[in-house]
Amino acid sequence: MTSSPTQGIKTVLHPVSDLAKAKDVYAALLGTEPQTDESYYVGFEAAGQHIGLVPGGGPQGMASPVTYWHVPDIEAKLAEVTAAGATVKEPVHDVGGGRLVATVTDPDGNVLGLLQDR
Repeated sequence: MTSSPTQGIKTVLHPVSDLAKAKDVYAALLGTEPQTDESYYVGFEAAGQHIGLVPGGGPQGMASPVTYWHVPDIEAKLAEVTAAGATVKEPVHDVGGGRLVATVTDPDGNVLGLLQDR
C-alpha cells in the first residue's frame, strides 16, 4: 500500500465554554498573545504548533481536544484512512484562507483531524 506521509501534528483545537477566560489561561500558559482573536475562534502560534480555542464545542460539538495531522493532500489521506477503517465525521471543507480540514473517527471512536494548507 502506497501512503502519502503526514507532516505531523501541528494543530490542536480545544473546545471551551468561555472563550475570554480560556484565552487568558492559554496566553499565560503559552507566554504569547493570540494571533487570531475573533468571537468564533482564538488561535495561538507557539513552538511551531497552532493551538486553537473553539467556543461552544466547535464543529459537531467537540467534547475533547482534536489533534490535526497536517497533510500535503487531504483528499488522498482521507481516502487512505477511510479505506483502512476510519469513518468520516466531518467531510473536507474550507475554513478560510484556503485551509482545508476534515475529521474522521478511528474504530474506537477517537476523533482525528486532517489539515491541508493550500
